[in-house]
Amino acid sequence: MSVEVEVDESDLAEMVEQVWESYLDPEGVSPLIPTYDENQASEVHSSVSITGSWSGHVVYASSTAAARRAAAAFLAMELEEVSEEDISDTLGELANIVGGNVKAMLPPGAQLSLPQVVLAPESTARYPNAARISGVYGLWEGEPVSISMWQISSETKEDGA
Repeated sequence: MSVEVEVDESDLAEMVEQVWESYLDPEGVSPLIPTYDENQASEVHSSVSITGSWSGHVVYASSTAAARRAAAAFLAMELEEVSEEDISDTLGELANIVGGNVKAMLPPGAQLSLPQVVLAPESTARYPNAARISGVYGLWEGEPVSISMWQISSETKEDGA
């Protein structure tokens, strides 16, 4: 049985802002500018799944350029030094950090999966029987970034599908 999510869009926005200020823009010179466009294109994405008292996914998606910039900031490297492995590690860690914050706000019994990273468009990811329930969508130095939450339908889980 999955409870209704207790994390709303403003909670998610606050979590994303904290991650941004802590890891990606500690000097406050390059904030994520909200666009509120949930259909913006992405080239890479990562996700963590939450199961137990609530079932769903937290997805971090961005352009490859924004992912490279995130890896450089997160790992304190120059942009030209960032490898595909660095991008993958950083995207997984960003999904894990936000997912862990979401999990902390849920009733006891929620468990967090290891991150899954796909260096391909978010449209290639499928979350069967899940609906997007909230998200933070923006531009970071002109590049699209989104962090969204997807809830798995409780009827489908109970039917065993």
